[in-house]
Amino acid sequence: MILNIMRDGEKVSYKVAQKDVTLLQLLNEIKTTQDATLSFSSDCRSSVCGSCAMRVNGKEVLACAYKPQSGDVVEPLRNVPVIRDLVVDMEKALSFNIVATTWAVCRDALSAVSPEDAVINEVQSDCILCGACYSACPVYAVNSEFIGPFALTRNWRYVSDVREDDVAGKIAAVQTNGVWDCTLCGECVPVCPQGIAPKTDIDMLRNKSNVLGYMDPKYASFGGGLDFGAPSF
Repeated sequence: MILNIMRDGEKVSYKVAQKDVTLLQLLNEIKTTQDATLSFSSDCRSSVCGSCAMRVNGKEVLACAYKPQSGDVVEPLRNVPVIRDLVVDMEKALSFNIVATTWAVCRDALSAVSPEDAVINEVQSDCILCGACYSACPVYAVNSEFIGPFALTRNWRYVSDVREDDVAGKIAAVQTNGVWDCTLCGECVPVCPQGIAPKTDIDMLRNKSNVLGYMDPKYASFGGGLDFGAPSF
């Protein structure tokens, strides 16, 4: 099997003997037996920590879960600085969690939640911050300050929590470089290893924004500040 790895913008090919193993296992084999300088990140090896996210043939995957095929091209995540080889710097991406206020503000955080209410944001609570959706998002090509898919999903996780006491504050936090900057292209959906659909969560945040009196700035500009109320005759 031939595995191609992008390193410093150049494709380096490695011949590996193992078959029917994960990409992470092959990377470890290459580092152990062929090239000790190869750098990549990993930790739990069970698709929980998200640290081994990378791209294969242009699609984001977790190396500990993906089964490679001969000829695959492996490269680091996009939209984040590359430290070395497949290791990236997630500091700025993760900082958007602070911008989006992705934490609970509850006077009674231990209050009982009904099974029906618990299901509402059960999936969003499974986000592992792997950065796959961040890498897949095309918005960063034009707006590097976009809050981004996983931070917006986590914002919705708390906005939709019946115990949350600062829904208005959380919605206000994602108006700039947030919900209206998303193109709803859906590129973030198929790459999430947890089955989360950030596109849907962002759409829900838009709906909640409308309820609280916000609107897409593009439409506000189009209106030119004019009153489109009921006509008078």
